[in-house]
Parts: sequence; structure tokens; C-alpha cells
Amino acid sequence: MEKIQHSHVEVRGLKLHVAQIGSGDKVVVFLHGFPEIWYTWRYQMIAVANAGYRAIAFDFRGYGLSDQPPEPEKANFNDLVDDVVGLLDSLGINKAFLIGKDFGAFPAYMVATVHPERVLGVITLGIPFLLPGPSAVRNQQLPQGFYITRWQEPGRAEADFGRFDAKAVIRNIYTLFSGSEVPVAAEDQEIMDLFDPSAPLPPWFSEEDLSVYASLYEKSGFRFALQVPYRTLNVDCGITEPIVKAPTLLIMGEKDYVRKFPGIEDYIRSGAMKHVVPDLDIIFMPEGSHFVQEQLPDQVNEFIITFLGKHSA
Repeated sequence: MEKIQHSHVEVRGLKLHVAQIGSGDKVVVFLHGFPEIWYTWRYQMIAVANAGYRAIAFDFRGYGLSDQPPEPEKANFNDLVDDVVGLLDSLGINKAFLIGKDFGAFPAYMVATVHPERVLGVITLGIPFLLPGPSAVRNQQLPQGFYITRWQEPGRAEADFGRFDAKAVIRNIYTLFSGSEVPVAAEDQEIMDLFDPSAPLPPWFSEEDLSVYASLYEKSGFRFALQVPYRTLNVDCGITEPIVKAPTLLIMGEKDYVRKFPGIEDYIRSGAMKHVVPDLDIIFMPEGSHFVQEQLPDQVNEFIITFLGKHSA
């Protein structure tokens, strides 16, 4: 970990916190989800650097040590797409592999669609090809207490999270979301109320890990995170005829709760995704949770390095 270098890079008027390791000609850019941050990729960064690649992970705008945009409530996923391309430009990188986890999969696919000349390949963890828009997540087919529905309601998550410090919020979400059931609150509950205080952290997530996450979210808070992804998830991104031409790998944990979102399992298993991502491979990890990159890093690293090697010629 001590070999990972940290800096701030100016991108579109904001200073983004960037972590880097390795010096290979081929570049891999990692895109985090929520409640994650650059640190979620610690194992993968070291592994790909050891395999000869330059690994870059950054905190999205409004997250961790990156600057907050002046008007967070006006932000959407297109800002993240522009930030990825802007970061490549600022670092003088022509093309890169993009690896996205959770909502980080959205900008990975979007950059590959809108700027195909910048993308060598795409790997996503836990999320198949989806675009922000009305059909991204079918909230109406899930109970009213569905966590995304709750967090999309202005002020509700702020009040829920506000009862706790950042460390407790991260602990609660990591513990809840590492299970195989979709987090749904009862009518008289908030999402944080679903957490059992006696529940231990997942065995692959240490108190030290929790402290790192907490320190970064203490800096940024959750204001931007609630805007992007949650409150802009159903906002149309303007891409009308998507196609990802780059080679793509989807890694899905069999115990990831996302598989229980309406239509997702059939979409992945039926081959429908190949209509928009024709050069697609899918790997299912039988014991994998929503956080496979931290839970089973050695296996995930092997999948990633094999893919990179196959498509680096």
C-alpha cells in the first residue's frame, strides 16, 4: 500500500484525488461505487501494477478527497463521464482499460459508448450494461422501502444518515449490503434501522479498512453521493443507440443482492446484453457478494489480469 502514490489532478475546474501505482504503457482506470472510494481497489491496483500495468483509481468528484462541485444538485452521470475523459486528458493518456464496480459501471459503459477511441476494454463488477434513465432500476416493482427509492427522496437519507457518524454509516451499509437480500425497510423504518448493532463486520473487511473509508467520507460527507448515483439514476443520459464495441467482462457474485433486482437475472442469463455489448464474457462467482473485489481479491485479480493480457496485444 505504501507504494501507491497520491496526488490531486485538475479536471474540469476541480481537483480530483488520484491514486496511482505502476508504470506500464497500458493503463487501467478503476471507477468506484458507493459506499466505496479509491481504496476499494487497493488489492486490484497492486496486482495489475505487479503484472506490468499502470493502475489509476480516483475519488469521483464530491467523494473522498476530491473537490465538491459548486452545485452538487445539478450533477448527473454525464459529469462522471466527462471527468473520466478529462482525467485521461490531464494525465496524457490516450487509451485505457476501464474497470467499474457498482455505479462505477455506468460511466465505464458510457465512456466506452460515447468515446470508444479512448477505451481498450471494460470490466464491470456486479452491474451489467445499464444506462441511467427511467428503466435503469424498476423501483415500482419493489416495495416502497427499497433502499434506492428511500435514498432518492430529498432529505430522507440525510436525516437517516445524520443520526450517525460517517464511520457508523459505512459500517452499517457495508454489513447490510454484503448480504444476498435486497435492503428493504418497513414503513416505520429507515434503511439504517435494518442494521443489527450486534452484527460483525464482514470477515474480509477490517476495522482498519473501516477507518480508512470513514476518514474519507468524513471529509466529503454524503451529499454528492446521494445525488450521483441515486437521485440521477432515473435521469435520461441522452445516449439513444448504445453499443459497446470494446471487449467486455462482467463479473457477478452469485450472492450479490443486485441479481434480485427485477429483470436483472434474466437480462444477464438470457444473452440479451450481447445486443449492446457483443464482445462480452461473463464470470459468475458462486460465493461472491456485492463486494467481490474486497471479499475474494485473489480470484478477481486473476480474472482481471487474464482479461487484460488477452486484450493488450
